[in-house]
Order: sequence, then C-alpha cells, then structure tokens
Amino acid sequence: MQRSRPTVRIAAIRAVAHRFSFGLLLFAAISLLMVGKIDAVLLDGVRARVVDAVAPILDAMSRPAASVARVVTEMQSLSDIRGENARLRQELATLRQYQDVAFRLEAENLTLRNLLNYTPDSAHSFLTARVVADNGGAFVRSLTINLGSANGIRDGQAVLGGRGLIGRIVQTGDHSARVLLITDLNARIPVVVERTQQRAIVGGDNTDRPRLLYLPPDASIRVGDRIVTSGNGGMFPAGLPVGIVAAAQDSAVRIQPIEPLEAIPYVKIVDFRALDPGMAMQPVPGFAQ
Repeated sequence: MQRSRPTVRIAAIRAVAHRFSFGLLLFAAISLLMVGKIDAVLLDGVRARVVDAVAPILDAMSRPAASVARVVTEMQSLSDIRGENARLRQELATLRQYQDVAFRLEAENLTLRNLLNYTPDSAHSFLTARVVADNGGAFVRSLTINLGSANGIRDGQAVLGGRGLIGRIVQTGDHSARVLLITDLNARIPVVVERTQQRAIVGGDNTDRPRLLYLPPDASIRVGDRIVTSGNGGMFPAGLPVGIVAAAQDSAVRIQPIEPLEAIPYVKIVDFRALDPGMAMQPVPGFAQ
C-alpha cells in the first residue's frame, strides 16, 4: 500500500529539522557565551531593564496580598477591642452595683448614727427596728416595724427617729408592731412651747402638719418655736422634740414634725416606763443598740 503525498512531505520536514536542530542549539549556546565574555555590562543592563519592566507588575500583584493581610490584622484588632469593651462594660455594671450598695449602706449608717446620737435625759432601754410598711392614707397615719412582743415590744412605748418623737406603739404582734404617728387623727401628745413654757396638746388630723390645741387666747406663739413633750400623763418624759411651729394664724397653729415622716427607714423604740429591770427590753442580735 503506497503512502499519500502529505505524509511523505511531513516525514521529509522532520528529517531536515532533526538534521539542523542540534547545530542551531550549539550555535546559540556558543553565541551567548561569546556575548557574555565580550560585554558583561550589556547583559547587566538588559537584566536591569527586564527587572524594571517586571517590577510594577510584581508590585501590583503583591498589593492585594498586603491589603488582605492588613484587613485580617484590623479585623483581629477589632475583635480584641470588642472583647475588651464587653469586659469593661461588665466591670462597669459590677462597679455600679457596688456603688448602689455603698450609697444604701451610707444612708443606713447615717440614719443609725442619728438614732444613736439622740440621748434623752432619763435612763432607758431601747431597740432599733426597721420600717417594713407605711400604712399612711386618708384615714390613718401609721407604720409597721419588724419587731414585736417576742422582742420585748409593748403597747404604749415611745417611737423615736433620729431627731425626736414620731409616735407610739399601739398594736403588737409576735414579730411586728404598728406605730401610730403624731400626725394620725387619734394622736394626742402633751407638749410645751420651749420658748414660753406654754402647755398645749399636739393633735393629729391626718395631715402632714398636726395642730397645736388648747392654747389660751393670749398665748405667744411664733413661727419657728420649738415644741417638746411636757411629761404630763406619764407616757413620754419631758423634753422630747416633737416639732417646729410652721404656721400661726389666729387660733390655728400648725407644727412641722421634727422628723420627715414620709421616709423613715429605721426607728428607735424606747421603754421609758420600764421600772422593773426584768421587764426592760433586751438587745436583739443584728440590730444596733
């Protein structure tokens, strides 16, 4: 079978290429060696120009990698900042809780100090109780405390704030008691005007300012006069601060209670009438004395 003419031509071309390829490669190698020996400066120049031409391309190719590395670093820093921010927020919340506790303890400490600083003339025993309910309203002015008959609390005992008298015990349970405030409608306290020694009665009428009752027409009463207990009746000793005259118009004289009765956290129950030492109130663990 005879070969076709295109196949014969390809075979002839391959034979010629094999014959001259080795010689061409040998010639190129010798030429490069000769050029390198003849002019090394020329090759360095060519190499420098090639590097100059390729350098911008390499720089452009390296920029995305650098940008990605920078973004990764910034994201890591942002993550660290967020973690630090969360930690600082938690610390701030904890510090605010401590601050609230400190303010509350400071207020309680000041209230208890005021209670301890007040010392009536007569010897007495007392307990400090916490107010657990304010039963104030249109028809009653009273407080509920967290001590009762189990702690030695009895009806009729005086109840003091940090500055003076605020009321008396009128109802006692085993572990709680009710305090009738001096502003209650049923409260009647024998008092004296400290400046003139004029005797009178402080009578509550369920308002914030009780009235000064049974004054003679010619009584000299001034705004700012201090009102204290007279000791009549034997329930309270003489000299307990009750209030300050706030208004004196004709026969209507009203006093401002010595204590802010709308916000009393602690009170002191004083047993002025305990004559038998065995009946005197004993300290209760956990409360100031």
